[in-house]
Amino acid sequence: MEETNREAVATAVQRVAGMLQRSDQLDKVEQYRRREARKKTSVEARLKAAIQSQLDGVQTGLRQLHKALCDVKDIQNSLADVSKDWRQSINTIESLKDVKDAVVQHSQLASAVENLKNIFSGEHHIPQWQISLSKRSSEQLTESSSTALCAYFAAEDLEANEIVSLLTWVLNTYKSVEMMAHPDLQPECDVKQLEPLLPEHVVDDLLGKYLKTFTSNITGWLRKALETDKKDWQKETEPEADQDGYYQTTLPAIVFQMFEQNLQVAAQINETFKEQVLRVCLKQMNSFLVRYREEAISYKEEHLKDRQHPQCYVQYMIAIINNCQTFKESINSLKRKYSQSAEATQNDATIDKLLNEVAREGCQFLLDEVFLDLEHHLNDLLTRKWLTGSHAVDTICVTVEDYFNDFAKIKKPNNQEMTSEAHRRVVVEYLKAIMQKRISFKNADERKDGADRMIKEADQFKFLFRKLSAVRFIALRSFLKSGEDTDRLCDSIAAIAEVFKLTDPALLYLEVSTLVSKYPDIREEHIVALLAVRGDASREMRQMIIETLNQNKPSSSTVSQPVFRDITVPSNTMTAMTSMAVPKLLK
Repeated sequence: MEETNREAVATAVQRVAGMLQRSDQLDKVEQYRRREARKKTSVEARLKAAIQSQLDGVQTGLRQLHKALCDVKDIQNSLADVSKDWRQSINTIESLKDVKDAVVQHSQLASAVENLKNIFSGEHHIPQWQISLSKRSSEQLTESSSTALCAYFAAEDLEANEIVSLLTWVLNTYKSVEMMAHPDLQPECDVKQLEPLLPEHVVDDLLGKYLKTFTSNITGWLRKALETDKKDWQKETEPEADQDGYYQTTLPAIVFQMFEQNLQVAAQINETFKEQVLRVCLKQMNSFLVRYREEAISYKEEHLKDRQHPQCYVQYMIAIINNCQTFKESINSLKRKYSQSAEATQNDATIDKLLNEVAREGCQFLLDEVFLDLEHHLNDLLTRKWLTGSHAVDTICVTVEDYFNDFAKIKKPNNQEMTSEAHRRVVVEYLKAIMQKRISFKNADERKDGADRMIKEADQFKFLFRKLSAVRFIALRSFLKSGEDTDRLCDSIAAIAEVFKLTDPALLYLEVSTLVSKYPDIREEHIVALLAVRGDASREMRQMIIETLNQNKPSSSTVSQPVFRDITVPSNTMTAMTSMAVPKLLK
């Protein structure tokens, strides 16, 4: 035990030393502590549950062994009684000889009676017209009695399962080989000549009543299932994972088991009714997903009030996202199994749209969680502190990678889209820091130092997101495309750094032109902000560059991945940068 404790302490010291290699990482101590506390709590909960399970298993085993011992003793006593009775009954066999002889005689008499039926047939002594009349009367009586009985049941206030049983018997069982189409009845009964047991309008009324009851029931079932799932979101233990390790809850399985059971019942009546029930299921699924989305949003808003609770917020939000993919797969499976139509309906499109929105918003909520932790470090970018040696980007990269270790539990394609969106947001936040003019370089040395730092940090981002993309993009084509997007986004930072790094102001126009040609969505206010951060561009030079670029502005309508489109320059920053009236250029 002491050796184990020493190893644990050594491992912990080594881990802490790895986390705190630089002084700037002390800023993250609280964050590391919270994260390790969450992991520790999770591990302790699982260990406690495992130990409790083992103890319960041992107790159960002891009780069963004790019960088995008692049962063995009872069996021994019973065997002793049986043995005693058997010894006493040996003498009784001789006294039953008369009974045995009577049984043999009875068997012979029964055979004689059966043989008499072949010798004498009473039917030959009855006129044929009487036999035919009796048959017709019997058939009419049977059919009229069945019709009257079915009509009586149809008029009763039946439950949904009773309606299904009645209609299944009337529409299927009555004319099946189990009843009137039985081979023994074929000489006397033509199934095709039988009248329906219930009029068509009565059948339609019963089906309508069933659908109405089913719709009401399924609405209640779905509401209860969602309420149960919401309670799980507050647990302090992580959600279950499927066979591939992706987080999930039991909600999709419960919902589609419910649908499956009702569709199997509807299939007993006929194909048309089965299709109607499937449409009701999909319609109710539509309403259910609206509530599911609202509850996911409410879950996020409650978490933002106190980010320490729920403790497993990130894990359950991942499960909500994964459930959307499971819902899609289950809906497609139901349609393949129970629908004859391959055409997509308006309901299908609405469900697909809702599932995509819930998954996309869930990913957005998780990224918001990441950027709340990054906010302080993003505010340090492009400041005097940053220029003199801040490690803000190092911290940003470590934090993003740490979160994405959890995000690996998200199913495709949402995990891929989330990686791309996180990359875009990091670069956009970096560019916003530039446009907000938090710093204005005072001389060429500062411009060179700042530009070199920007190029280095762009490479850090590029390395990080290539690494994350390589984990999530398995197909080569997808990986290559993600690499191209990674380069384009990060290269925007490096391209701006080249504008800052230029030592000859006379060549500034050419460098800005190169930037604009690579990123046609860049606007006038962005150019003005960059020149202001550079710090050595005169008002006349600024105006000349903008006017010249305006005359040769490339079209931005075909840009596949806009970088600057969502980046705005604060109005107070623009006012401070220029006091002259500059025409609206580069629009």
